[in-house]
Amino acid sequence: MAGSATAIGLPAGAAHAAVPASPGVTYTNTLVAQRADPHIFKHTDGYYYFTATVPAYDRIVLRRATTIQGLSSAAETTIWTKHASGVMGAHIWAPEIHFIDGRWYIYFAAGNAEDVWRIRPYVLECTAANPVTGAWTEKGRIALPLDTFSLDATTFAVNGVRYLSWAQNDPAVGSGTNLYLARMSSPWTITGTPVMLSRPTASWETAGGQTVNEGPAVIQRNGKVFMAFSASATDANYCMGLLTASASADLLKASSWTKTANPVFAGNTATGQYGPGHNQFTVSEDGKSDILVYHDRGYRDISGDPLNDPNRRTRVQKLYWKADGTPDFGIPVADGPTPIRLSSYNFPDRFVRHWEFRARTEANVAPLADSQFRVVTGLAGSGTVSLESANFPGYFLRHRNFEVWVEKNDGTALFRGDASWFARPGLADSAGVSYESSNSSGRYIRHYNHLLHVQNPATATDRADATFYTQ
Repeated sequence: MAGSATAIGLPAGAAHAAVPASPGVTYTNTLVAQRADPHIFKHTDGYYYFTATVPAYDRIVLRRATTIQGLSSAAETTIWTKHASGVMGAHIWAPEIHFIDGRWYIYFAAGNAEDVWRIRPYVLECTAANPVTGAWTEKGRIALPLDTFSLDATTFAVNGVRYLSWAQNDPAVGSGTNLYLARMSSPWTITGTPVMLSRPTASWETAGGQTVNEGPAVIQRNGKVFMAFSASATDANYCMGLLTASASADLLKASSWTKTANPVFAGNTATGQYGPGHNQFTVSEDGKSDILVYHDRGYRDISGDPLNDPNRRTRVQKLYWKADGTPDFGIPVADGPTPIRLSSYNFPDRFVRHWEFRARTEANVAPLADSQFRVVTGLAGSGTVSLESANFPGYFLRHRNFEVWVEKNDGTALFRGDASWFARPGLADSAGVSYESSNSSGRYIRHYNHLLHVQNPATATDRADATFYTQ
């Protein structure tokens, strides 16, 4: 199949896509410094609510904003503080905020002031419309059949049935923590017998000397229930796996769930991100994109116990979906603006990607990051933009001999000009975007036989080939 409409026997401009159902969104990382185990909930009142673990492990904080980026500068309120003695007196970890049956609930883990590692899950409740200013009451500990180290409780509903998932140690199974699931009879009570969904056995679940499955987070789509979870030590080894079940299956049967053989999200040296995990999901402001929320560190080496390092920080980036309906987490992107993808106007399943550094359009791109680019201030200035590779930071889309390549910025004026573009309304659809060369006026990025070139778009087909949508 060639890279133009006419090449497959269609009239010029006849083959084209509708504006994507999930248009591009961009945020700037880091979202919130020194906040681990983040949880962002978008409520019907138009606000995003944010909570996370604070480095002192001594309180629960909330902030809200009408945008995800706005959470960065939103005022933070302490809504609950640890007890001076007894239960809920130490290690206040991983709060999550949920809205259930007209009331707010926060799930969190806490130790005992006199036994700090006696960590168990607890629940707070708020009946006010605004949970930041409303009063919170303690509903107490979630009673689990096994009275052992347990944490990271989360709740979700499938087909009208509410569940609780959490991480817990079972001495009969071995050291570390496993993932469990149970039905709930109230927002703070489980019912029936819990089932163990996953235990850490693979090398990526046991790295760093820790045997860990924890931090479950659920997203549902395409008739499937996806449970992301975190694994290994909370240092640079920390990473994420995924459990998948059919929404129509008996979720309380371990056999209904399938675990990925490898991590779905892990540290990346090129982007300078280490130990990503304890994730959660939210949605973009327009409700059209799923957003991955997680923490990581911007450096690999940690001095002392990772739990004493305060610099896990909250980050966000768009979560993509593969053609088979499963999530594609990609890589933890570099600090700064999050990347977008560019889909072809006339071949909507094809995305701009680099392959051996040659730019082309292709469907079902793997790895995802080959088709992600950060739109940054143009290297040549003067109102231009440059498109920086997500997985090769410092490499940009540039034209050379009228071909488009992904190459490392060599600091020359020629490179700056070749890698800078004027973002124009799409030549075939103003809802899209077309990129005009900054130093070769009238020439635009277009695909031809799937490869990207810079050419003067003289025909309707040319203009279609030179039009892209952000996703």
